[in-house]
Amino acid sequence: MKITDARVIVTCPGRNFVTLKIETDEGLTGIGDGTLNGRELAVASYLTDHVIPCLIGRDPHRIEDTWQYLYRGAYWRRGPVTMSAIAAVDTALWDIKAKAAGLPLYQLLGGASRTGVMVYGHANGADIEAAADEVAHYIELGYKAIRAQCGIPGLPSTYGVSKDKMFYEPADADLPTENIWSTSKYLDHVPKLFETLRDRFGWDHHLLHDAHHRLTPIEAGRLGKSLEPYRLFWLEDAVPTENQEGFRIVRQHTTQPLAVGEIFNTIWDAKTLIEEQLIDYIRATVVHAGGITHLRRIADFAGLHHVRTGCHGATDLSPVCMGAALHFDLWVPNFGVQEYMRHTEATDAVFPHAYSFAGGYMHPGDTPGHGVEIDEALAAKYPYSRAFLPVNRLEDGTMWNW
Repeated sequence: MKITDARVIVTCPGRNFVTLKIETDEGLTGIGDGTLNGRELAVASYLTDHVIPCLIGRDPHRIEDTWQYLYRGAYWRRGPVTMSAIAAVDTALWDIKAKAAGLPLYQLLGGASRTGVMVYGHANGADIEAAADEVAHYIELGYKAIRAQCGIPGLPSTYGVSKDKMFYEPADADLPTENIWSTSKYLDHVPKLFETLRDRFGWDHHLLHDAHHRLTPIEAGRLGKSLEPYRLFWLEDAVPTENQEGFRIVRQHTTQPLAVGEIFNTIWDAKTLIEEQLIDYIRATVVHAGGITHLRRIADFAGLHHVRTGCHGATDLSPVCMGAALHFDLWVPNFGVQEYMRHTEATDAVFPHAYSFAGGYMHPGDTPGHGVEIDEALAAKYPYSRAFLPVNRLEDGTMWNW
């Protein structure tokens, strides 16, 4: 079998997605997600101009060799654009290999380790009462794990609090929206949210929270300690991770489980965090961490150090990535949880898929491949629309982490 053609499809059924489609001389095709929120066209260009010419004529079954070719052969290694492009190729090749075998992708990875994949949804509100009502809604939908975020008094906007509760999309403007942030107000208010949630809903559901890289290590230690009485499943992205050693300070001050890694591109981004057991969950995902081939290495390394997976799964990852992630989740032995933000009806129509949700769990389905396709005619009706993620400033105007 040989690769005869490959092309990039950029579509915007409510938000931008980058999809790579690979064709073979035996009629089998595979697709992979290459979406990088707010930088979609950079990946599209990388694929079209630099990767696709190197794919034509290659054997699609040689997934490992192709991965090494695109990583080692590029010389300019790592980075979100490069690794998202490699992930698009890798996911499409796994799709082709599984279709050729007539098997769902998880069977090629080693078979199922569980009957379903526990997922968590996003509950948020402008204030604590509204957020609690949203948690109640997710409980009614059957979720066993729920991320909770709420507005902070005195701040005009807060990360994670959306206008549309089910389809949160932070990339909301043609140029970056500027938000205002106060760490002190946030640290004082968040424990009140989880006190309310435990008082109202008890202890039968997992609760999660995302600090979105906005704290210093000592601030994160303080927040983790204040949340310990409410037994969170995890505190996510407490501090920026360019300096992995910062998590040592967080660990010194709290036993709160920690999760990080949605912006990680390679195993090197998490090496210290995993080796020193400074985190409990690694959140790297298929599309931004070099595809299934590399994510398996990260997960195996994490498993040696009591770290479980918790893959990113926001709406800026297309259904192609979600399908691939669920096959990975069903197999990976050290699974923790999978984020699941529902896509819009328009997105689901462009990307018909085999995965399903029931009773707090998801299953990738048993369709050969990763179970997600793209309706190219429908995709063409939704042209690219530039959209940026917001930026963040402190109350005195200083730029801060969004």
